[in-house]
Amino acid sequence: MILRLPKIELEQVSIVSYSFVLKDSVCYVYNRDINEFELVGDLTQLNQFLDVHTQKLIKDIKQYFYEIDRLEDSLYENYFTNDFMSKWLRYKKDISLVHRLMFDVALSFDLFIKHNKNSKSFKELEYEDQYEHIERIKDLSKVALDKLDHLYDFYRAKVDEKMNKNIYYLTLLSGIFLPLTLVSGFFGMNTGGLPFTNDPNGTWTVFTISIVLELIVFMPFVLQNIKKPKKFKRSN
Repeated sequence: MILRLPKIELEQVSIVSYSFVLKDSVCYVYNRDINEFELVGDLTQLNQFLDVHTQKLIKDIKQYFYEIDRLEDSLYENYFTNDFMSKWLRYKKDISLVHRLMFDVALSFDLFIKHNKNSKSFKELEYEDQYEHIERIKDLSKVALDKLDHLYDFYRAKVDEKMNKNIYYLTLLSGIFLPLTLVSGFFGMNTGGLPFTNDPNGTWTVFTISIVLELIVFMPFVLQNIKKPKKFKRSN
């Protein structure tokens, strides 16, 4: 039996492959450092060997849930830093790797149980419990991935909302200078016969025209924003 288990250390996921050989209900594991098989023990000790790794993986996945919840809280409070996407991508990459590996582990372990369940020394209940742990890690990683997807959608909505506000302010700024640009462009032409050129109050007249044009341009926006919604009335 070959199991490729994820190993989470220092906020990084690596892959550790375990090769097991069963002979007369005695289990051996291959040690790549010395290129030899080492004794694990009987099937009960093999289950204990795997249980250490699965229990640690469950705790590590729960730690990822805690970090994802912190990201979610930062969005709710409108306090997300510039490294939000870098954290999101790292969580997505790590948890995706865990989910893929545990999916393969669940298939291999299920075949292992079916192959050895008729053995007298095989304690099926213990291994069914171990299989449940593997399935739990796989399901937790899937839930974490779904939560990250929803979190990304929420983040994009917040970013789009912020961008729309910036575009709205830029539009208002452009609207302010549009009538002024029109007036200054018209009266700045180097042609003869321009109005108010000989009028001592011509500057103030042009200024008044600019103010009137500003009011004409912005009045629809003002009326639209101050328009009150109609109250709901129950029909008799």
